Amino acid sequence: MSIENVEKFIAEFARSLAEETFVKMTLGNYKGADEHLQKLLLRMVETRKGLRLFFLYRYDTRDTAKNHDFDESVKILRGILGKDFFSGHLFTTENDFQLDIGRKGKSRLNTAKPTFKTKPKLEHDREKRRFVNADSFYLRALGITTDRGEIRDKQQDKWKQINKFVETLASLFDKSPLKDRTVLNIVDMGSGKGYLTFATYDYFRNIRGLDVKVTGVDTKSELVGICSDIARASEFENLRFVNGWIGDYELKDVDILIALHACNTATDDAIFKGIKAEADLIVVAPCCHQEIRPQITPPEMLKNVLKHGVMLEREAESITDGLRAILLEKSGYQTKLFEFVSTEHTPKNNMIVGTRQKKKPDPAKFDAEIDAIKQFYGIREQRLETLLNP
Repeated sequence: MSIENVEKFIAEFARSLAEETFVKMTLGNYKGADEHLQKLLLRMVETRKGLRLFFLYRYDTRDTAKNHDFDESVKILRGILGKDFFSGHLFTTENDFQLDIGRKGKSRLNTAKPTFKTKPKLEHDREKRRFVNADSFYLRALGITTDRGEIRDKQQDKWKQINKFVETLASLFDKSPLKDRTVLNIVDMGSGKGYLTFATYDYFRNIRGLDVKVTGVDTKSELVGICSDIARASEFENLRFVNGWIGDYELKDVDILIALHACNTATDDAIFKGIKAEADLIVVAPCCHQEIRPQITPPEMLKNVLKHGVMLEREAESITDGLRAILLEKSGYQTKLFEFVSTEHTPKNNMIVGTRQKKKPDPAKFDAEIDAIKQFYGIREQRLETLLNP
């Protein structure tokens, strides 16, 4: 293979880094061993260890990411151009460079006027930041923002939810006994794709400057792997993701327990784990209230109301979350139950918050109320109550 143009392209890349004219790079026309890899995107980011190049590997259905210093980046580029990737597009503030490598090793390098005359803002530019910074590169890796830090049209609702959650959590934290703590341990049970887990870590570590450890727990090993890769690339040293079931996860020394959209009784498992671990703050946003609905026998006075499926579903949701709030109070937590983001943006929107109190109440005073509710609706059992009273 003729390497002259390839070396010129790499030299222009190295020069742009040295002269601080680098904007971004895209490598495509992939012909390597991984049939699912499509392209490689490079951006400049600033981490606590200094400037790094953010490598985003774009696959058919997922992305993985990693940071490299400048010397490593040049070596990686030299090793994959003409072997795995056969086209490259380098953008600098001086020129654009387009490299194409043919089947027989022949290559062509074209130079054009710059697409970008100014460099993009780096991650550390936080002038407009309040709770979540749209320039944060983990948001790009998660598909919330574009390479330019713009919110994708299809992710506007998720963006609003992320911001609202972090704002809500910050307010709850400031009103809790934890407000003066400088060291925090947070566990997110049912972390899923990690949107809120990353934002939580970023806020407490980089905005509040706390010594925070955040763990995301999820049953889907592929999601755990993707999130772990992005956490490493973000150099979020105390953010980790583990594979496991909520009910089986051993919870120790946790300050804040989060479970957002844990399905059905997984919310009860999470609340139970938080209570037993004496978490100071328990924050859950339940979904899929399936346990109680089939048990409900509509009282005579409500038969004509609850004969409609949508009304029965809403009633089951209210009863389930109401019982969870009462059981939290019985366990020594001051509780709040409120709407989490308007129904315009998310279909399941109750948020239950429990703040641990120093003095536990007499549990007997809650038993009669719980029994009366269950008897009124014909409810035989509720998961959280069963866990607390085996």
